[in-house]
Amino acid sequence: MSNPSSLFDITNRVVVVTGATGVLAGSAARHLVAQGARVVFLARDQVKLDRALAEAKGLSGECVSYPCNVLDQAGLEKVRDSVVARYGRIDALINAAGGNQAGATISPDKSVLDLDLTAYRQVVSLNLDGTVIPSLVFAKTFIAQKSGCIVNFSSMAATQALTRVLGYSNAKAAVDNFTKWLAVELAQKSGPALRVNAIAPGFFIAEQNRRLLLNEDGTPTARGQAVLAKTPFKRFGEAAELHGALQFLISDAAAFVTGTILPVDGGFSCFSGV
Repeated sequence: MSNPSSLFDITNRVVVVTGATGVLAGSAARHLVAQGARVVFLARDQVKLDRALAEAKGLSGECVSYPCNVLDQAGLEKVRDSVVARYGRIDALINAAGGNQAGATISPDKSVLDLDLTAYRQVVSLNLDGTVIPSLVFAKTFIAQKSGCIVNFSSMAATQALTRVLGYSNAKAAVDNFTKWLAVELAQKSGPALRVNAIAPGFFIAEQNRRLLLNEDGTPTARGQAVLAKTPFKRFGEAAELHGALQFLISDAAAFVTGTILPVDGGFSCFSGV
């Protein structure tokens, strides 16, 4: 009888992580290295990449880095070819690059009519195009080797009308749809060993939202209090609490799982607040 724990074994899996210098993606990338995977850190800033690799030094697996913009298709293709030349294959892509900016949000003293359309387009491009383009680039390898999986980063903003975050919400809703669409496309045309899923984190503290959710003394802001009131666990998530979901989705334990959006949210998505 086989060992059930082997279903989750990702030793020597080659995993590409975009946005790997961010708080959540960086933590996930280090976890995968610690689990024995061969992890490729992708981000725009080489200095931050060097720091991320230093933090992963000494863990069980292996890690390398490539500076690359997720909106640069030609650059991503060069990275893909370099990774295949180095390891002979790629097993998984985690699309974690993304973010928001002030102009694409609606501040309390403004209305939607004040939206900065330039900033809005930039946020939608980073989060949606920054998921679609890497997926298409690395899917070429998955199709050729007849195996591989993609895990996208969605958000609670994708399915609920969270106030203020218009551009980010619109983009993440599109990421959900793209996840399901690509899952069907690859399964039907390239076989069941190609899978596409997403995780939808609840509210985690990162650099971009820290001042929005926390005061200087660490207590929750009014918005942070509203989030906690709708989170049955009554706390924000910890970066490490995404690790299990990500490892599951790129492991053999999820061999029959595709086209799904997995919430990791402390119950936020299932609670009406009543």
